[in-house]
Amino acid sequence: MIPAWQNGVVERIEQTTYNTRRYWIRLQNSNAFSFKPGQFVTLDLPIHEQRNKRWRSYSIASAPDNSNLIELIIVLVENGAGSGYLFHEVSEGTNLTLRGPQGVFTLPDPIEKDLFFICTGTGIAPFRSMLLHILNQKIAHQNIHLIFGTRTQQDLLYADEMRQLMQQTENLFYHPTLSREHWAGHQGYVHSVYEALCTNRPPAQFLLCGWRNMIDEAKERILKMGYDKKDILLELYG
Repeated sequence: MIPAWQNGVVERIEQTTYNTRRYWIRLQNSNAFSFKPGQFVTLDLPIHEQRNKRWRSYSIASAPDNSNLIELIIVLVENGAGSGYLFHEVSEGTNLTLRGPQGVFTLPDPIEKDLFFICTGTGIAPFRSMLLHILNQKIAHQNIHLIFGTRTQQDLLYADEMRQLMQQTENLFYHPTLSREHWAGHQGYVHSVYEALCTNRPPAQFLLCGWRNMIDEAKERILKMGYDKKDILLELYG
């Protein structure tokens, strides 16, 4: 059943990078908004006469905490009507219409294999939710590798928090990789990172979130390494 539309109020906005913002939205219909880490909400924005052309979906970046406050992280897309409205017309106190949660891009239960969270840009949002949930609920897990690809260090999202989580969470490994800047960490694209980690083909599940080009190439490479289609779960952005 598709959730009903409800009202949310933007409680806080924070500029994270030059083109990315975090939005905290408080849902008004209940005291607790129940969702699974990895799910998304859909906003109905006043940007078109046709209703389905007004809808924009965003993964929830916060973890379930029995409250009615959720966090979204949104990038300003060039000529994007939805993100343009959110950046230029929405401020703290703005009312938004949204529905959710929706989606099946969620953690396996139980976690019996190594997990590879592979993402680009704001595709890190569902993985942040998952990692916080694993830590908060002390969920048993194998190795977890967060492989986050972006252009430069200024584009890294939640970097300090991810490094802190790595210190707090057993068998969690954070692998940021940059494609347009030389630095001490991984350079290039995400594919070389997970391929190197999977040289001995450990039992693994791959969760992919980001733009179609990255996901299509990752699917092809993972299958060539000898993994099965059922080992891959994906969420497309854009």
